[in-house]
Amino acid sequence: MTLIKKIKDKKVNFEFNKEYIKVVTDKITNNDALFITNSFKEMHPADAADIIEHLGESDREKLIKLNNFRIDPEVFIELNESVQSEIIKYLSSDAIVRILKNLESDDAISILENVEEKDKNSILSSLPPKDRFALLEGLSYPEDSAARIMQREFTAIPSNWSVGQTIDYLRENKDLPEQFLEIYIVDENFKPIGTVPSSKVLRTARDTKMSSIMDDTSFLIPVDMDREEVGNLFENYNLNSACVVDKTNKLVGMITSDDVLTVLKEEAEEDALRLAGVGDEEITDGVITKTKRRFNWLLLNLFTAFLATWCISLFGATIEQMVVLAFLMPIVASMGGNAGMQTLAVTVRTLATNDLTKNNFNQNILKEFNIGILNGIIFAIISSIIVQLWFQDIQLSLIISISMVLTMVVAGLFGILVPVTLKKMNIDPAIASSVFVTTITDVIGFVSFLGVGAYFL
Repeated sequence: MTLIKKIKDKKVNFEFNKEYIKVVTDKITNNDALFITNSFKEMHPADAADIIEHLGESDREKLIKLNNFRIDPEVFIELNESVQSEIIKYLSSDAIVRILKNLESDDAISILENVEEKDKNSILSSLPPKDRFALLEGLSYPEDSAARIMQREFTAIPSNWSVGQTIDYLRENKDLPEQFLEIYIVDENFKPIGTVPSSKVLRTARDTKMSSIMDDTSFLIPVDMDREEVGNLFENYNLNSACVVDKTNKLVGMITSDDVLTVLKEEAEEDALRLAGVGDEEITDGVITKTKRRFNWLLLNLFTAFLATWCISLFGATIEQMVVLAFLMPIVASMGGNAGMQTLAVTVRTLATNDLTKNNFNQNILKEFNIGILNGIIFAIISSIIVQLWFQDIQLSLIISISMVLTMVVAGLFGILVPVTLKKMNIDPAIASSVFVTTITDVIGFVSFLGVGAYFL
């Protein structure tokens, strides 16, 4: 068994063996580009990309600059964006052009997005005119549009062709995609009118007209459709692929399920990170980069914390009368904050998947109100029993019970109202919702608890 095979067997199930990484690092130090090239060829491109990502930044630079080492385009496209941007700085324009030429147009565009403007023009000018035009056209569309994730390589044939003509065309034409599941049928104006699964073509007699076996095209994706909407369309209708059309409804590309899977994964990760105020952070980002991305969010939270503190200061006299209120305040605020974040997470998800609509909005508001009351009553009872056993004060137990119900109801309502309102204002709910919901629940929690306390005292 060769050393390459041994090492390959050690790295399974995406769990990295430190010994393997050390071997690769040693080979980089010894300028053994042949070993690394051969070992990468035996792996899936995604695994090879993971190895590169797990190397230190200096080792990555040495690897890319090794004589006789040329990074495989399929490996390069599997790297996360921050590592791609880092490696691009070490590559010559000719190397980047070679990578772009060997990738499908959607992957090539995603790489060009990470190239600095000053280098982008020189790279594009080195490409063949056809490729350059396709990439420039793709880059002209908004970053989150369907045009940015579509393939410009697709299979389309006239509606009057027979199955035999189609099969001969597929065999002889070398410019078609390497893999495709569906063949698009177009009219004389190159507008898609139907699709035929490639497997159906192989099972049908040669003299049969393609138009007679096609399925009518019901899903035409405009080039400017938001890619998140594209993802929802694929998810709702279980699509394998869909054609993309321009403003005149002419076929300009196709989107496949693997592209959409990547989009849905990125959107889910993005929403999760934004809810935490982290942003588009990668594990390979440096300390300074990560600090900058988190600073603004933490600064905003600091100001909202001062707002909550100011609300508490309004009830200074009440706290002086019963100091124990200060001990119990965090309980109410914490429960409200957690309840609000639960509702917020569900609401942001339903907004992203278009499950929350005008038709069911009032129903969901009422549902969250009822959940707030039910949870409020349950935790009011639990809290009052604990407080009574602890402080032996029936009045204090009543105060925390009332404020718990109020806080839980308000937390549930604002957990759904805040993201919906931001959505109507064309602000991404995932970015700004959490800080508003947290602030509102904290303030309401403190004010309700201390306000009820002031009333009884």
